[in-house]
Amino acid sequence: MPSHSNENLSKVYFQDFVLEGFGGGLETQAMLFTVFLALYMVTVLGNILMIIVITLDARLHSPMYFFLKNLSFVDLCYSSVIAPNALANFYSSSKVITFAGCATQLFFFSLLATTEAFLLGVMAYDRFMAICSPLRYPITMCQSACTRLVLGAYCGGCFNSVVQTSFTFHLPFCSSNRINHFFCDVPPLLQIACGNTAINELLLFGICGLIIVGVTFVILISYGYIIVTILRMSSGTGRRKVFSTCGSHMTAVTLFFGTVFVMYAQPGAIESMEQGKVVSVFYTLVIPMLNPLIYSLRNKDVKEALWRLGQKHTAM
Repeated sequence: MPSHSNENLSKVYFQDFVLEGFGGGLETQAMLFTVFLALYMVTVLGNILMIIVITLDARLHSPMYFFLKNLSFVDLCYSSVIAPNALANFYSSSKVITFAGCATQLFFFSLLATTEAFLLGVMAYDRFMAICSPLRYPITMCQSACTRLVLGAYCGGCFNSVVQTSFTFHLPFCSSNRINHFFCDVPPLLQIACGNTAINELLLFGICGLIIVGVTFVILISYGYIIVTILRMSSGTGRRKVFSTCGSHMTAVTLFFGTVFVMYAQPGAIESMEQGKVVSVFYTLVIPMLNPLIYSLRNKDVKEALWRLGQKHTAM
């Protein structure tokens, strides 16, 4: 219930929010529930399988697969921050989420999504070192260095999450508590805030834009050197193997950063919530579902590891 005190506009007037989600009747909601459930189940199974295969197969205990295992873990977690609540709301009459629940969801979603962006940059750097400096690679990308890079990705995600969540939930929500989205995110929350959101929009576009541009710059520089190195290779087999490995990563990068840019790093993103819902489905459910498929179907080592795991399971 809203508070009726008008003395201090910095206070939060609503203790609950309503996630409006997608419109439509019961048939539309049933169809969307089925789609969301199918996407989420494939996401969970695909990413758990990827984590298990990389953990159990000693041949995949290399920096590239260490980062891929962390990517699968992040995909699994951040889709799980969104999907279960969204599925429950399709058949809920109230669609209510508490103020604390909304803040928690935003915090972990922002943390994990930002971490994924940094991890994709780290994976590009890993491929650059492996292909362009193979003699230095075992030393440069030792276990401790890989661990520090992953921790750095999480720290960067935590910083962005703390900033976005704290600034967003310091705003007063006194005009409406109905969020035009299927989960708590910064743009739809800014729409219903009754205070000045200029600083929040600047932080959203500024920090997210800086992260996207910075990580994209690292990826482009890394792949620029990789392409030059590939062109100098005399072996056609070597070229195909490198292109196969890097092609999977570039596919994942293009899908993730393309959708995130549309949602967070362009002017007018806050106003176009209907478009934002569709884009959000893509990067919260579709991309986490596709990543294990992209890295397994186009990767000979992962396919062989899956086959060996299947053989062991059959032999038991």
